[in-house]
Amino acid sequence: MLAIFLKTLPFFALIALGYGAGRLRIFPPEATAWLTKFVFYFALSAMLFKLTVTLSFAQLWDPVFAAAYLAATAGLYALQFALSRLRGVSLAEATIEAQTGCIGNTGFLGIPMLAVLLGPASNGPILMVLTIDMIIFSSLVTLLITAARSGRLGLSSIRSLALGLVQNPMIVSMVAGFAWSAAALPVPGPMMETLTLLGSAATPCALFAIGASLAGRSAERLAVAGWLSFSKLILHPAMAALMAFAVFPVDRQAAGVMIAAAALPVAGNIYILAQHYRVAPQRVSAAILLSTAFSIVTVPLVIAWATGA
Repeated sequence: MLAIFLKTLPFFALIALGYGAGRLRIFPPEATAWLTKFVFYFALSAMLFKLTVTLSFAQLWDPVFAAAYLAATAGLYALQFALSRLRGVSLAEATIEAQTGCIGNTGFLGIPMLAVLLGPASNGPILMVLTIDMIIFSSLVTLLITAARSGRLGLSSIRSLALGLVQNPMIVSMVAGFAWSAAALPVPGPMMETLTLLGSAATPCALFAIGASLAGRSAERLAVAGWLSFSKLILHPAMAALMAFAVFPVDRQAAGVMIAAAALPVAGNIYILAQHYRVAPQRVSAAILLSTAFSIVTVPLVIAWATGA
């Protein structure tokens, strides 16, 4: 347990460094926005392309793993949605709360951290979690909020959703990497060195950007945000463990990766959606802040338990 904590500590130290820089205004919000764009469009995309170009689709796609993670996340999503509706919140708010309670920061925190902590064998499962989160649940929240607002789903909404997926650089980089791998194309040395150099910037820049972005968040609606943070940090990995160990015959090592990924704090892009649709942005912001702070303790604990370390 201590070894895992010490390995995760540098990752959270970089987040804390970014947070301090943001609070002291050494790194203002404008700089955070541009650093985030650099990571999203260049560094993280290079890392994902490099990972996928060395994998075959068969190495990534495990239908049993996908079914287990999908069942765990969808089950918690439905539970959160139902509990929110019982509190009397609107359909749109219930959707945002459900998304907040079960979608983690896999892209900016999970891939850089878990790949280092759990080794190269974790790359396939981590990418599968990221793909399911981006394609299925990011689409679901958009469709549900649109339907709640307009009372129906129009062709324009679906077209915009499809366009958004196609324009997502993380999806594009993974598809390009798998296409390159499937075509058995060689990766020239200078190209691989460029990808390595650019991709190596993803981890420190992404972690610093997470911390800097947290500096501007408020901690309002703490009761609801606390429950959503508990859901993400504790209930989600518990559901993943239940599905991976008791319901689906998931490989033991892959199950450990799934549970570790499920233990990640709330994804930052949910705040962007909440802000865009003007649906409970303060609630989401507080949940991101709380879950990231508490994950310093909970993530090492869950990883140690899930991997037997």
